[in-house]
Amino acid sequence: MITGLDHVQLAAPPGSEDALRAFYGGVLGLREIPKPASLAGRGGCWFEAGPATQLHLGIDPDFHPAEKAHPAFRVTAIHTHATRLTTHNTPITWDDNLPDHERFYTHDPVGNRLEFLEPRTPGSSTATGNTPAPTE
Repeated sequence: MITGLDHVQLAAPPGSEDALRAFYGGVLGLREIPKPASLAGRGGCWFEAGPATQLHLGIDPDFHPAEKAHPAFRVTAIHTHATRLTTHNTPITWDDNLPDHERFYTHDPVGNRLEFLEPRTPGSSTATGNTPAPTE
């Protein structure tokens, strides 16, 4: 029986840890957590958003960004996240194809696709100026 999802891992190129820390820790506000000593020599970095949500970024010498596969971050105040990203020169693409949700896509500094979504509350309006993103 599967009881939950422990973490999602994305790949990153060698030497990208500083850019990843600036983006995931600085821009998104995720907390970096230490990698176990037995894995630390591999490079990369791990982050968490609360005790049950982890994102691992592992170094891959033959890195290719995930352009279709992606983690989806469930957020509150989605427009605040969108503003924070665009303020940090990170383009976003709104997508209104998921019923009852507001969501957008962006990419991390190494090109991995990321989704942000928030369920709509009854009576809330849709995001304005939405541009469809690539289909899932």
